[in-house]
Amino acid sequence: MRIGVVGLGAVGARAARQLASTAGMEGVVLFAPQLDRAREVAASLGPVATIASSPPGAAEVDAVVLAGPAGEHADTARALVAAGVAVVSTSDSVGDVRALLDLGPLAEARSTVVAVGAGFSPGLTCVLARHGAALFDRVDEIHVAKSGTGGPACARQHHRALGDVAIDWRDGGWQQRAGGSGRELCWFPDPVGPADCYRASLPDAVLLTNALPGVGRVTARVAANRRDRLTAWLPMLRPPHPEGASGAVRVEIRGQRDGRSEVVVYGAMDRPAVAAGAVAALVAVRAANRNLERTGAAGLAELVDPVSFLTDLAGRGVKAAVFDGRQAA
Repeated sequence: MRIGVVGLGAVGARAARQLASTAGMEGVVLFAPQLDRAREVAASLGPVATIASSPPGAAEVDAVVLAGPAGEHADTARALVAAGVAVVSTSDSVGDVRALLDLGPLAEARSTVVAVGAGFSPGLTCVLARHGAALFDRVDEIHVAKSGTGGPACARQHHRALGDVAIDWRDGGWQQRAGGSGRELCWFPDPVGPADCYRASLPDAVLLTNALPGVGRVTARVAANRRDRLTAWLPMLRPPHPEGASGAVRVEIRGQRDGRSEVVVYGAMDRPAVAAGAVAALVAVRAANRNLERTGAAGLAELVDPVSFLTDLAGRGVKAAVFDGRQAA
């Protein structure tokens, strides 16, 4: 089994390290526009890693993780899918997600897969949403929130998302809302704790409405402070940190069970780049082994069995927790 990684920022480098430590891995093929960065990551991985002069193709790898900046995933993925190579994208850009989902017919024709939004959020959050949805007779609402960023590219995308149009799914249709609106206090696992979260241009609703048809409402929010919101329409005023500090995700599922209205909340805490890298690597290994639930293009809620995936992910150090609350009927 050989897997490529395109883009070696905070998330890509973490994914490469996870892959290099995977049993049965014959090679991790690295590509980044900055050759010095590729050499640095390859040196840290040892002899299992090689450097490619262009994105690796079907002759070199069984699957490719795309971990470059948002906006660069669809064109690279299209060429790979046309060659029959499985693709795992970590992008959380709405534009990337929609363009990658459009590759579904091509991926099915080539009997391969495009795993869309395979990071911390979306990604792990999609798996948690599907896991929680299985507990209900009917799912009415899903609300996703995230805190923290993985690295400079992730921080810049977070900044753009706050200044862009947010999309919510409500009663069978899309609603557009202003980014930075809809303040809501969300409680994340310790030590992150409570944070004010706001609407932003996030793709979670696109992925979850595909995976869970019939859900009445899906929203996504991101933690932000006043400075983040006020400057979202400007270029970033200072360079982002090379790798973000602790972050967290929260998934709230509301629905009907045994004739009662109930709520289940899942959460996870980790450094976002670490968690996203682990998720992407695990999906790539499953894609290379043809161990996903179907071909085509989809988010993780449609591609993996939640229980086995969360178990394997916990073995890589990323664990989720549950708070089970009950709402009066």
